[in-house]
This record gives sequence, C-alpha cells and structure tokens, in this order.
Amino acid sequence: MKAAAAWFEEALGYACRDAALLEAALTHRSAGGPHNERLEFLGDAVLNCVVARLVFREFAAADEGDLSRFRASLVSGEALAVIALEIDLGQYVRLGSGELKSGGFRRKSILADALEALFGAVYLDGGFDAAERVIERLFIPRLDRLPSAAELKDPKTRLQEAVQAKGLPLPGYTVESISGEAHNQVFQVSCSVDALGLRAVGVGPSRRRAEQAAASEVLSALPKASVRSPPVQEAPVQPGSPEINSSDTTSS
Repeated sequence: MKAAAAWFEEALGYACRDAALLEAALTHRSAGGPHNERLEFLGDAVLNCVVARLVFREFAAADEGDLSRFRASLVSGEALAVIALEIDLGQYVRLGSGELKSGGFRRKSILADALEALFGAVYLDGGFDAAERVIERLFIPRLDRLPSAAELKDPKTRLQEAVQAKGLPLPGYTVESISGEAHNQVFQVSCSVDALGLRAVGVGPSRRRAEQAAASEVLSALPKASVRSPPVQEAPVQPGSPEINSSDTTSS
C-alpha cells in the first residue's frame, strides 16, 4: 500500500494516517475481506454537504432549484468517474479476478464509488475539515465549467416549460413496451405534444430514463414545430330545421 499512499497524498493533498482505512477505501467487494461500501456511504454524505456549501457560496443569486441542479451535476456518478480517471484512481483499486479481467478498473460506477469511499476515509482519519479541503481541491476548479442552471434542467422539465410558455397542454407519456429480465429491463416510452404534432420514442433501463430520452427527442424538434389548427367542425343541423344550400338564391 506504500505506492497507493504516496499516490493518495500527491493526488488529494492528504496523508492518511490510518493505512487500514485507505486500504479499505480502495478495495472493491469483489476482492473479498473489508471493502469500501460503508466508506462510500459515508463519503457520499460528506461530499454532498461540502459541495452544497460550495455552490451556496459561489452562486449567491441562485434559488434552491438551481443550487440543487448545480450540486447534482457536480456529484453525479459520471462527474465523479471523470475525476477518478483524471487522478488515475483505477490503478489503485483492488478488484477480484473476475472484475479485473472484465476491466473493472475502468468501470465508471466502480471508480465513482471508490472516490466517495476515499472521501469517507479522509473524514474518519482527519475529520470534516480535512475532508472538506480534499473535496474543495478537486471540485473548486469545476465550478467555472458548470453549464447554466437552465442547461442543467432535465429534458422533461425543459420540454414542460417550453410548451407551457406557448400556452399548450402538457406533454403526454405512454409506456409502449417493457422487455428483458426483471433485473435488466428495457423500457420504451413515447412522448407526445399533440398540439404541435410531435411524437418521439425513448429507450432506457427505467421508465424515467426512457421518458427523459423521449422528451429530449421532442425538444430537438420543437424549434421547427408550429401549432396545428384544430379541424373545423360543422354545426349540426337541428331537427326540423330546413337545410340551406349555399347555391340557392332568393328573390324579393
């Protein structure tokens, strides 16, 4: 673990006093023995607290919804995996033989979980202030690269706001199909904005993900869409009323 300890101090700017904590944080459950899932749980909580304070301080004019979107973007699994790759975390994660052969050291979920576990280890080893310094070291440079709050809204929210701005009814979502085993299902969901004649189908591992994919497709077509005029309906002829032919003429 000497190489891992040296890497850890260089990458995160912290010298871990308890080698067992560092070893556990870098051990995936597939490797057997003490692993990093409990530390991941703790690190996730510490990370969210520190990043919440960061965005609260950085974006003084942002409301609660925007602050939540900024935080969610920074601490997403995708964002954590990017950081883990940048600091070469995968080289130091201990994996079982099966995970190792399948390239687990590059798997985003494993990398993101290990990074959170490291935050948990620092918290236990040096307290909240130490964990905060480590997290800020990694996340403060990313604040300037955050998209705008509007861009961070999910596709369903952006589509809903767009159609409401046009004074139109909300989009409709319909589950078209569900396939696959119970633990590995694939959802197909359609999204329709009838007033604009728009419809798209999204696919995802959950209903929510499929809805977001469908909404994203409809959003991309929205700028070129125009409101459809409702069909003209003729007024029904009342019983006993004489029919009038437009070609008839009357003379006085």
